[in-house]
Amino acid sequence: MKHAVLNNMPPTVSEVLQTALRELRATSPTPRLDAEVLVMHVCGLDRGALIARGQAVLTDDQLNRLEITIAQRRQGEPIAYLTGRREFWSLEFNVSPATLIPRSETELLVEKALATIPRGAEWIIADLGTGCGAIALALAKERPRCRIIATDISPAALEVARTNAEKFGQTNIEFREGNWFEPLVDMKLDMMVSNPPYVRANDPHLEQGDVRFEPEQALAAGPEGLDAIRQIAVSAREHLNPAAWFLFEHGWDQAAAIGQLLHSLGYRNIVCYPDLGGRDRITACRL
Repeated sequence: MKHAVLNNMPPTVSEVLQTALRELRATSPTPRLDAEVLVMHVCGLDRGALIARGQAVLTDDQLNRLEITIAQRRQGEPIAYLTGRREFWSLEFNVSPATLIPRSETELLVEKALATIPRGAEWIIADLGTGCGAIALALAKERPRCRIIATDISPAALEVARTNAEKFGQTNIEFREGNWFEPLVDMKLDMMVSNPPYVRANDPHLEQGDVRFEPEQALAAGPEGLDAIRQIAVSAREHLNPAAWFLFEHGWDQAAAIGQLLHSLGYRNIVCYPDLGGRDRITACRL
């Protein structure tokens, strides 16, 4: 990133914003938004200040940091990893390359889970593969009398999730390390939620966009993308109370296969919910 210098003066916020925009046009699908977010992040500005303080001069440290982040974004690195933050359920979550980046379609899972949990309920709810804790902490916030147990096989992901729990002041949640149900020995649950890996191992999307930088173990799940869902569905029966709910996210073209799997395992009340684009996205069922 070449900095604009006028009359031997360091560049202003407005000038570096235009420079960032030009440099990102060739590689980013949203160059203006990316430029604004990165300049705000490096300069410690909100959107109003980005305009109001357009003539403020950047320090050498800010210029160096912006140059590095612009170069990283030009290589495709996700904005969420560059800023360390992503909004989900109106909460600003810390994220890192150890976690998936929370996406808006996953809010549908939270929405459908909340529609099932009575207000004032004191349920025990598990979130399997919690990542940064987005689903678990959204539920913990909306149903403060419930006990939320969030599991993940990645210690680094759990560390990020714990920072988010502290950030939001949520005390009705605990984090346990282990693969799927390993940390839940002898526990019975009133609800289980998950956004498990469900991408086919040979899916070309794994080499495109932000997904290239996200942890593959949290994305890919065998040749059909169903290995993790199948494993969870089989084991869940030992941990769910009678009539307990199981809700999870999956690929848009996996609903039929998942429905057959759940039916064969004895689940009932199987229903699939579409996302805002009309694509099958969330399946709910119960024992």
